[in-house]
Amino acid sequence: MSSYVSSVIKPNETILAIGHMHWIVYLRGVILFIIGLGALLASVPPNAALLVRIVGGLILLIAALDLVRAWFIKWTTEIAVTNLRVIQKRGFIRRVTGEMNMDKVESVIVDQSIAGRIFNYGSIVVRGTGSGIEGLHYIAKPIELRSAIVVH
Repeated sequence: MSSYVSSVIKPNETILAIGHMHWIVYLRGVILFIIGLGALLASVPPNAALLVRIVGGLILLIAALDLVRAWFIKWTTEIAVTNLRVIQKRGFIRRVTGEMNMDKVESVIVDQSIAGRIFNYGSIVVRGTGSGIEGLHYIAKPIELRSAIVVH
């Protein structure tokens, strides 16, 4: 169980589902890494080699930073559905949390692109009386998470 969720869960509360961010959050960094590696390994004329190597190194650096950023966002995002509420936490130092009681949930909207349907990820919006939980993007198995919220 995640740290934030375990710290706010009540004694009579049971976890029905845990949501996770999908691996697709790493895709941009992986693509940049492949491009940068390709630039470093490319066979180019000697007069352009230094420039291509510098550009390739910069792209690799950007890819590494993007991969670390994606990992950090994935690591610091927690989503849980319990028998009493939906809980969301994002961030490490600057923390943004959202909790909604199950009896206040009016609807759950799942938004999946074509790629989202193929790779089984999407965005979820939980709408409730007077407010909602936004910002659940790149969620793995969003239909299962929605079912855990709606069924209860």
